This record gives sequence, C-alpha cells and structure tokens, in this order.
Amino acid sequence: MSSTVPAGSATVPAGSELALRVRGWHHARQAAVCDLVTPWEHGTVMRATRHPRYHDFNVVRVEDDPSLSVAALAAFADGALAGLAHRRVDFDLITAAEPLRADFAAAGWRSMRLLWMRYAGALPAPAPTAVEAVPYDAVHDLRIAWQRENSLELDTRFLADARAIALRSGVRVLALLEGGTPVAFAELTCAAEAAEITHVYVHPSYRGSGRGGELTRAAIAAAGDVRDLWICADDEGRPKQLYARLGFRPVWIAMEYQRVLG
Repeated sequence: MSSTVPAGSATVPAGSELALRVRGWHHARQAAVCDLVTPWEHGTVMRATRHPRYHDFNVVRVEDDPSLSVAALAAFADGALAGLAHRRVDFDLITAAEPLRADFAAAGWRSMRLLWMRYAGALPAPAPTAVEAVPYDAVHDLRIAWQRENSLELDTRFLADARAIALRSGVRVLALLEGGTPVAFAELTCAAEAAEITHVYVHPSYRGSGRGGELTRAAIAAAGDVRDLWICADDEGRPKQLYARLGFRPVWIAMEYQRVLG
C-alpha cells in the first residue's frame, strides 16, 4: 500500500507511476548538466563544476529515508560540496524530509516543499495572443527583475550560468508583450516524450489581470501533444492554485534544504 502526504487539499501517492516518471525526468535534467555524478549510500551527489553558483545542479540528493540526523546530513554535505558557497540537500521523499524541517531551520537552513504537477487537460487550441516565441536574451530585463525580487543583490554570474545551461538544453522562451515590450515570460524544456514549463514570471507591475494564466496556457500549447507536461511550484505558495485551475494535477512532492555560507 502506498502512503500519501498532504498537498494543500489534495494527496499525492508516494511511489506512484507518475511520481516515478517525474522523478526520472528531474534526475535526467540534473544529469544532463552535471559533470560529476557520485553515488553515495542514500542517493547521489550532483556537481556541475562549470556552474558552481547554480545551486540546482550542485546538490546532495537523498533518494531514500536515510535515518540520519540533520547534523550528520550537514556534515556529509560539507564534504560532498566542499569549495562551494552553499550547501544543498534535496529529498526525493517528503515523508523522510518533513520530520527534519525544524532541526534544519534551527541550524540555519531554508526549506522549500516543491510540488510537481502534470498537465491532465486537453491541449488548448492556438488562439490570438500577445505571447510570442523570442530569443533567450529578449527577456533579460525580466530575469534581472525576478532575481532582485527573490534575492538581496543582483548576481550576474548566476544569470550567465543560467543562460549557458538554458541554451545548451535548447530551452524555448515565450514572452507576453505589452506595446512591444516583454512584461512576462515562460521557459519550456522539451525532451523525447516529455516537457517541463521551467519558469513563469510576470513583472510585479503587470500582475493581477490574468497574464500569468495567459502565458501558462500559451506554454501548454507550445509543448504540443507530449505524454507528460510537468510544472513545479512552491507547495506552500499561490501559483499552484493557478496551475490547478489550468489543468495541472499533483503527482510528487519533494523538499529542498539550503544554506548559503557566510
């Protein structure tokens, strides 16, 4: 019998076929970027030596229930991620991660529950819209706005790393234009029979009038008739409600723990 964990008003079966598929998708995306992939007793250490500031690709991945204390996990991360300016421990199993949350917080780590969702609606028909496919650099100003909204300072080296990884991965960029100027953008990554909407951002000055939904619907249409279309949201944030209204359904919850040194 599979266990379930809460995700707002829904439950997500642990170990379901869809959960295993999205875990495989997520792991494959990490492996495509990382040049050092090192198994350890409870999972895999992922390192992208060309992009040390990109936290998503420099992580200790915990793939089972390790039955380790936060102190032990932090000590392992110190060794596995030595030389980096951050420590990151990602849990595949929310049931293993959640009981450690208070102890991680007490040790100065930030946490985020990540809800992975799969599109289960009908493929929307293309419609007249202000959303257009644009070159990656056409929404550079919006990426700066996003980073300033989510961190204390602009990190141009991170933006350069993100650009290099996106271009190497064949990321497609969609922008919503107002008077010819991008005010929102989404990124779409496709591979084989699956795709992921990897970023949806609306400038704060243009929120609250449906632009996020319009942009996401355009990204769904752009993905085409793939077997799996994934999107990931903060399980404790509001965007997952928008994605649910658009036809996405929860399939997997993971947890990130992160600490920036200094």
